Amino acid sequence: MPPTKPPALRFGLDLPTTGDYADVRLLADLAAAAEAAGWDGFFVFDQVASDQPEPLIDPSLALAAVALATTSLRFGPLVTPLARRRPWKVAREAATLDRLSGGRMVLGVGLGAGATEFENLGEASDPKQRAAMLDEGLAILQGLWQGKSFDFAGQHYQLQAAHFLPTPHQQPRIPVWVGGIWPNQAPMRRAARWDGVFPHFRGGMMPPDELARLVDYIFTQRTAAAPFDVVLRNKLNPMPLAEEAALAATYANAGLTWWLVGTESAPTVPAMFARIRQGPPRA
Repeated sequence: MPPTKPPALRFGLDLPTTGDYADVRLLADLAAAAEAAGWDGFFVFDQVASDQPEPLIDPSLALAAVALATTSLRFGPLVTPLARRRPWKVAREAATLDRLSGGRMVLGVGLGAGATEFENLGEASDPKQRAAMLDEGLAILQGLWQGKSFDFAGQHYQLQAAHFLPTPHQQPRIPVWVGGIWPNQAPMRRAARWDGVFPHFRGGMMPPDELARLVDYIFTQRTAAAPFDVVLRNKLNPMPLAEEAALAATYANAGLTWWLVGTESAPTVPAMFARIRQGPPRA
């Protein structure tokens, strides 16, 4: 089902929770600066381990600080590998953050990748098993967020008469964005059942014509008329603001709804503050 009207392009930050960014107060200060400069969203990585011996902080605790430091920014993890988390714990964390912020939480989810966060920690490593756990976990989130007695009998998870209150501020649910690698179709079909897609492209930065093909495929799979977000991170080197604005507009014409900026655009924390204060690359 095609979108009824393309939404205005929105702009956000997508930052790590490791290394120099492993500081809750720093992330809250960056989020406050982003809100003051007119950005629309602030998103962080979700990692529990790193390939390198470096500092790393919990994303949920960091996002609580972001929620308290801002009043309008959308925020959330991009992405939480749901198969290595207990879905009821994620449901509780997300609902708490949503209520704390007055309804600004977005939950990004995906399969996750790499031995560091799976095999090395004794978690399920088979992609098919993680995919099944992701789908069951998403069904559990949806069920628990309704606030009614909820039963679930899956291959990997079982719940009996689970009661979950309070419900999230946003109804019918917290928006869920699903990450995945394009042109793999399975994660895109999964994303089409939810509220947004955060695609990765094996060749680096996805070209606009490739994004248009992805969007076309997503909307052949959707049955709901509800809003749907298409989210992309700018993986290119720093560029003048006007040039980035023109590039973002090209992607918006291909169906993009969120343009995210990360450390590619500002490789140090001082540079990131400076880039944030420039404001988003609006055309």
